[in-house]
Amino acid sequence: MAEGIRFTTILSGLELVMGLGIHAEELAAPQRVIVDVRMECDYPAPPSEDRIDEVLDYDFLREGIRALVAERHFHLQETLCEAIAGLCLADQRVAQVTVRSMKPDIYRDAAVGCEIVRGRGAAARASASPPHMAREAGGLNRPAADDRCK
Repeated sequence: MAEGIRFTTILSGLELVMGLGIHAEELAAPQRVIVDVRMECDYPAPPSEDRIDEVLDYDFLREGIRALVAERHFHLQETLCEAIAGLCLADQRVAQVTVRSMKPDIYRDAAVGCEIVRGRGAAARASASPPHMAREAGGLNRPAADDRCK
């Protein structure tokens, strides 16, 4: 951003009941998913008139995410996060977005999730999610089925 100002718009703790996952119990019934979104938004100047039309209205984001998850079952948290990031980046004022999804009820002792960072330009596209974030499926140390909440 050459000139102007950047604000961060945050949607935190959006609780959804949706189809997400690859396991039989996840395919059979919706589950609770918590979504957090952080959008870095560029503006030519700070809002001067204290009106919502001067900034990004986060209502579009909340409603858009609800519409996305109502349309289909997502198999992977990664694809859910990508879809939400795409929704955010459709607004040209959003320079970068961080999206996190968490499935809090999969295990008795832990939540599992995915976090991505996406943005405009080559540098933003090259940024990767932190390697410590849990992946939804696969892996050598996959817990026994008994550890999963039923």
